[in-house]
Amino acid sequence: MDRNIVLIGMPASGKSTVGVILAKTLGVGFVDTDLLIQQREKRLLQEIIDSDGIERFLDAERDAVLALDCRNTVIATGGSVVFRSESMQKLKQNGTIVFLDVSLPTVKQRLNNIKTRGVAAAKDKSIEDIFRERLPYYQKYADIVLKLDDCSSEDAVGKIIFALKNK
Repeated sequence: MDRNIVLIGMPASGKSTVGVILAKTLGVGFVDTDLLIQQREKRLLQEIIDSDGIERFLDAERDAVLALDCRNTVIATGGSVVFRSESMQKLKQNGTIVFLDVSLPTVKQRLNNIKTRGVAAAKDKSIEDIFRERLPYYQKYADIVLKLDDCSSEDAVGKIIFALKNK
């Protein structure tokens, strides 16, 4: 594998969790762009959003992605990465974009810390609003779309590997 595997999707869709297991299974590197942002900014995601605003956070996310220089790596992105086309162009250059598609009820069930998790959305936006706003972007950029509502992390990894082999 010379290309990166880039995981996109809603918060709580399993990008980070599945990404680590996928990287271990394939014997490749792993990068979580949310952690990169926190290291670069020396603050938690929520602190960046609260103090600097959503646009500044999206710029920090874009800058972290544009600074990436990796091959043979699983990249777990933040759910808002799709809002900056430069980020997605960079990720697509050397990566296969895999959309971890989970339904709104699944996201709501898993996402119980939306106020502290560092989700790039206005305070008055509901999970439904965020879901509706982001879904078209995930669909637009995805090379592979995988429905993962009733999957364990290990099952999701199996589906990703199968889809990549059959792409």
